[in-house]
Parts: sequence; C-alpha cells; structure tokens
Amino acid sequence: MKRFVKYFAVLLAVVLFAGLIGKPVKAYAAPEETAITEESEANTTSAKAYAAAIAIGLAAAAGAIAMGVVISKTADGIARQPEAEGKLRTTMMLGLVFVETVVIYALIVAILVVFVL
Repeated sequence: MKRFVKYFAVLLAVVLFAGLIGKPVKAYAAPEETAITEESEANTTSAKAYAAAIAIGLAAAAGAIAMGVVISKTADGIARQPEAEGKLRTTMMLGLVFVETVVIYALIVAILVVFVL
C-alpha cells in the first residue's frame, strides 16, 4: 500500500507540473493585448483539461479500489457462509451500482468543466 501511495504521489506531481515544463517565463515583458488574450485562452483551456483529467482519474481510481474491496469482501463472506450467497450477491451488486454511479457523476462533471466553464 505504501508503494501505491508513492507511485500515486509521483503521478499526481507529474500531471500537475507537466504544463509548467518548457514554457518560458516572461517576468518583465509587456506583450500586446492580443497576445495576452490568446495566451490566457490557451492557459484556461489547458487548465480545464488538467482539471477534468484529474477529476475523472481520481474518481476512476477510487471507484476501482472500492469495487475491488467490495468484491473481495463478498467473496470472503460467501466462502465463510455459503448459504447466504444470494443475499450477499444482491447486496454486492447494489453496492457496485452505487460506486459506479459516483464514477459516472465524476465523468459528467469533467465533461461540464471542459465544455461549459
């Protein structure tokens, strides 16, 4: 689990700072008005893309982990008490539906961030 957290932190750092690499910093230059608006539009577009990617990536990762835990615990419960298989399976499916719903909501929010904001 510690290895997963380390890899996730490195991945998050790479995603967050990928847009900063290779861009020149203009500290004292005063560009023309059209250059400012074009650059700010490009920055907002890339910021929207990063925000959407992070949102859906985190939601999908959390959903996958949650689904794995639910399925693992259900399989463990069925192995311990085989006569309760029907109730456990029904409860598991309901839980998986709720977890998948959260991921779909995150996808909708990511789409709204990209196309509406």
